[in-house]
Amino acid sequence: MKVGKDLMAASAAPLVLAILTEGESYGYAIVRRVRELSDGEIEWTDGLLYPLLHRLEDGGHVRSRWGASDTGRKRRYYEITDAGRGELAEHRRQWAAVVAALRTAWGDAAEAASVATMRPGVAL
Repeated sequence: MKVGKDLMAASAAPLVLAILTEGESYGYAIVRRVRELSDGEIEWTDGLLYPLLHRLEDGGHVRSRWGASDTGRKRRYYEITDAGRGELAEHRRQWAAVVAALRTAWGDAAEAASVATMRPGVAL
């Protein structure tokens, strides 16, 4: 199973901001960390990540700098700002509400399915 595009897009900003709370990072390392956090279920492309990083930077949520990699090549490093930490806190509040609603809905659906299997002829 792979995560659908809509859910991937909705979760991208909070994931990047959360990863950057671990410390400064660069594009490929962020993609690799997302893969690790999702046990391989979320696969990002450059086409998703870099426009997002630019939007976060334009919004003041991250800042970037150019630096050298271990191989000496130039690499752009990103770090979260105080505004980004505030934005991440807001994302956490919103996702907590979504998760709570889903748990309730799925719990109610599971209970209804259980009752329906005990009583033949009951439609869900």
